[in-house]
Amino acid sequence: QVQLVESGGGLVRPGGSLRLSCAGSGSPISIMGWYRQVPGKQRELVATITTGGNTNYADSVKGPFTISRDNAKNTVYLQMNSLKPEDTAVYYCYARSRFGFDSWGQGTQVTVTD
Repeated sequence: QVQLVESGGGLVRPGGSLRLSCAGSGSPISIMGWYRQVPGKQRELVATITTGGNTNYADSVKGPFTISRDNAKNTVYLQMNSLKPEDTAVYYCYARSRFGFDSWGQGTQVTVTD
């Protein structure tokens, strides 16, 4: 089991930026990433990154969002630029251990509004 602790959410105006961080501990981790969810909708992929640095992004965030990872610290980051109101959601950190088990962070709220 991987324990995940997120930080970095908050309130920002349209066009602004935020950086999310998520530190993992416990079992060795293979994939890390971020998902998001708004009330009444399913949780959706934002971006993932492997230990080797291979990334996968949702089409809606390609370009403005960048995922990165520090393997030595078991930490994943999500740099979010040019934020839009439709990016408002609870963002969840995700990790898959090398044993194939999935873990989730507690979620951090990102609100984009004037």
